[in-house]
Amino acid sequence: MNPDNLIKMANQIGSFFETMPDREQAQSDIASHIKRFWEPRMRRSLLQYVDQHDGVDLMDIVLETLRSHRAAVL
Repeated sequence: MNPDNLIKMANQIGSFFETMPDREQAQSDIASHIKRFWEPRMRRSLLQYVDQHDGVDLMDIVLETLRSHRAAVL
């Protein structure tokens, strides 16, 4: 999987949910969205990117979500 495309899509999701006043709920919703709509290979590739590159280029809310809700994303 091309990490650039995954990063772009993850950041688009983050942009949508970032406006929510409850950040924890926003993170939960981001994780749920990725789990429901991304195939397992995409989710694994994104988490691998986070592990290998410290999440460079991901929005803060997306990176925080992937770190704190990792099990929910898998």
